[in-house]
Amino acid sequence: MNIFKDIRDFFFPRTCVCCGKIMSSQEEGICFDCLSGLPCTGILNTPENEMERRFWGIFPIERATSMYYYSKGGNVASVLHGMKYYGRKRLCRTMGRIMATELQDSGFFDGIDYIVPVPLHKKRLRHRGYNQSEQLSIGLSSVTGIPVFSRGMIRTHNNTTQTHKSSFERWQNTGGLFALSDDSAALESKHILIVDDVLTTGATISSCIDVLKEISGIRISVATLAWTK
Repeated sequence: MNIFKDIRDFFFPRTCVCCGKIMSSQEEGICFDCLSGLPCTGILNTPENEMERRFWGIFPIERATSMYYYSKGGNVASVLHGMKYYGRKRLCRTMGRIMATELQDSGFFDGIDYIVPVPLHKKRLRHRGYNQSEQLSIGLSSVTGIPVFSRGMIRTHNNTTQTHKSSFERWQNTGGLFALSDDSAALESKHILIVDDVLTTGATISSCIDVLKEISGIRISVATLAWTK
């Protein structure tokens, strides 16, 4: 028993990001009841699934998956909002570990060399204090043992939030959003897993792929925590 953790929880009780109830010492970010009720996609490692087909014509990706369905006002939306805007850095890693544990037996991670989180612009990173996709990736890495490689791409401009944009506006808003860094040569002939918190139209990840596909011999898979089907 960690007495300091117990004292902290007594004076600053940890609450579930979804229902707001006080959590037990075994729960982190989201209570077990809310976690068990999140709407799973069931995609796992299904070949040529609907999410994978989103990227056909852009690049022949190896695999694509997402853990939960997103709906406005639902519990998955509360999780994503907590990860981004309420400083719940530990929640990001917790969700990454949960995601990795669910996917591991399906063979989804077989042969992947690096986990590559979608980068934040440096201004937004300073404001938020962390990149939620990178923290999600760290959670994935802690279970799979696959290293996180965050230095291959940079975000070239700080685009406005996508939340209230139409599908067409989202695509317009992500044109030329990323560029390769000097460290991208390390990804040559590697199989990478692009990780983001949510896939809506696929515009942001497609913009990443447009840049990364210039790397010789690269193979790309995609995983997100949530998906707006």
